[in-house]
Amino acid sequence: MAQIIDGRAMARALSDETATRVAAIVAQAGQPPALAVVLVGDDPASQVYVRRKISECARVGIRSVEHRLPVDHPQDALLTLIDQLNGDPAIHGILIQLPLPPHIDAALVLDRIDPAKDVDGFHPVNVGRLSTGTGGLVPCTPLGIMRLLDSVIDDYRGLNAVVIGKSNIVGKPVAMLLLEREATVTVTHIETLHLPDIARKADIIVAAAGAPHLVRGYWVKPGAIVIDVGINRIAQADGSSQIVGDCATQELDHAKAVTPVPGGVGPMTIACLLHNTVLAAERARA
Repeated sequence: MAQIIDGRAMARALSDETATRVAAIVAQAGQPPALAVVLVGDDPASQVYVRRKISECARVGIRSVEHRLPVDHPQDALLTLIDQLNGDPAIHGILIQLPLPPHIDAALVLDRIDPAKDVDGFHPVNVGRLSTGTGGLVPCTPLGIMRLLDSVIDDYRGLNAVVIGKSNIVGKPVAMLLLEREATVTVTHIETLHLPDIARKADIIVAAAGAPHLVRGYWVKPGAIVIDVGINRIAQADGSSQIVGDCATQELDHAKAVTPVPGGVGPMTIACLLHNTVLAAERARA
């Protein structure tokens, strides 16, 4: 049987560590780190994610500052708000909840955030620092993936890693993090030919394609480690829905270790957001 990597337990441990660091900052500075969360519009999924992030902030002692804006909020006004948050020394992290409404240029908005406060790690400066191994804030999901992998891998040198998905949020940054550990990395995508054959050679598979049950058992060689990033909602015959990943987990007993969906990468993403916020506060005080 494959080992199930418990993302919830690891997220709790990381959040406990973050809470300790928050307490140290409060003891020295007299105030906690602060995360500004900006939500434009009323997308139901975004509202759920924002509530969860704010709840976790409270649990570890981070002060959260909410800016809930109407769906027709002007882009220029949003940029002005970001400028104000950039200039506020009491704000250490800025999070713009995606997706944004169609009339707002998401790339322009994300580029406006001070890289030192970019706790999502999406700013081009942080992307460049990641690609050159020179620090910066690392995107939360890839950072969480590496922590999950670290729980079952001691040495990455020479391991074959296949990343399925080339997004700027997961695929590309996790590939760079794996390269830093001296793994040999192949990044694949929807146009990749003979994907099952490529995956079968992998010691590590990171599935982030957004395609339910894409990775089947015969794609995975015995002893491989599989990180399932997918969160796909599937309608059931009775009208309910089920959340499934990008991997057919029930077919992966021959793997060494796998992450569940839910309860794997998702909790680690939020825990790493809190970690990044505290890291940004620590660097601001250095």
